Amino acid sequence: MDDTNNDINIDTNEEIVETTEEGEALSAQDQIKKLREKLKVAVTEKQNYLEGLQRERADFVNYKKREEGEKLELIKFATERLIDDLIPVLQNFEMAFSNKEAWEKVDANWRTGVEYIYTHLKQTLLGSGLEEINPVGQQFDPYRDEALEHVSVSDKAKDHVIIEVTQKGYKLNGKIIRPAKVKVGEFKA
Repeated sequence: MDDTNNDINIDTNEEIVETTEEGEALSAQDQIKKLREKLKVAVTEKQNYLEGLQRERADFVNYKKREEGEKLELIKFATERLIDDLIPVLQNFEMAFSNKEAWEKVDANWRTGVEYIYTHLKQTLLGSGLEEINPVGQQFDPYRDEALEHVSVSDKAKDHVIIEVTQKGYKLNGKIIRPAKVKVGEFKA
């Protein structure tokens, strides 16, 4: 803080004597008054600096939390993308197993190895939060299922009920990443 109106002089008794610009000595009360004003300004500045520091620390803590959340979200997104890319591999295994005639012609040892690989891949994906959606017999849900075909049914209770799943759907950590492709019953009187 700059005080241009006053000069501080030290006399031979090491006593500080404050003077005005004109060189007149200030009374002790005037000196105390000036010191109190300076102290009040210093205390105010200190409080402002303290509050600013506290705000900065709080902002930094919030920033760190936000960064951690974004990092977890990025990891989750990357995992989702990888798992989404591996689902067709899982479906290809299932398609190969569903062709019973061709599958039975393959050497038994080779079949066992392929089934082991399929089981290991499936367990790894399930362990990463992947869930199969197989809604046969459930009400059609457009948020969960993709209707490929409507099949006429004679029972009114099967109206809008999933009759067949042509391709399983998948959820990852509760979020649907692939809807189940289904055939839906449609009752017509």
